[in-house]
Amino acid sequence: MPEQHLTTKTVDHARVKELVRELLVALGEDPDREGLLETPRRIADFWSEFIEYDPGKLDTVFSSVRHNQMVAVTGMRVWSMCEHHMLPFWCDVSVAYIAEDKVLGLSKFARIAHKNAHALSLQEKLVSDISSDLKTYLDTDNVAVLAKGEHLCMTMRGIRTPHRMISSALDGQFLDPNTRAEFLSLVNAAENPRGT
Repeated sequence: MPEQHLTTKTVDHARVKELVRELLVALGEDPDREGLLETPRRIADFWSEFIEYDPGKLDTVFSSVRHNQMVAVTGMRVWSMCEHHMLPFWCDVSVAYIAEDKVLGLSKFARIAHKNAHALSLQEKLVSDISSDLKTYLDTDNVAVLAKGEHLCMTMRGIRTPHRMISSALDGQFLDPNTRAEFLSLVNAAENPRGT
């Protein structure tokens, strides 16, 4: 069984508060006015909570009762932060694997997705990291991860256009067009239960 990934990064809470105060001044604000007095602490609290996130136990694996069964979990929404602009992005994550000797406890999929989302990242990296963790815990390459997301760095700045970015990581049997099509069909069926 792989060792559980533990949080290794810590936030210097006091330093973040100082930097936010400096940022407010640089933005022409008065950090001592009533509405901003607690802002440095609140932002430092947020970054501590975000970066030091503890997903809990990740490696609850059971013996598989049936081999060659596709298991898919869809619609897991996670929030992350774009490493280019430090603005939020969200993704609806879908994962699947071909059960061989092991199955993963259901809640572990969301825990793994959230663990990887709690960092400065890119959607492509997030999808790759989730896939890597699933392959490690399940001891198989037969893993697929798909994410559909919106990035506020594009929606609220620059071109200011709503969008959906789609990225995937497919390995093992999911490189076969038929297996990939089955996975995508399950994702689409979950997103559109009435075929709309």
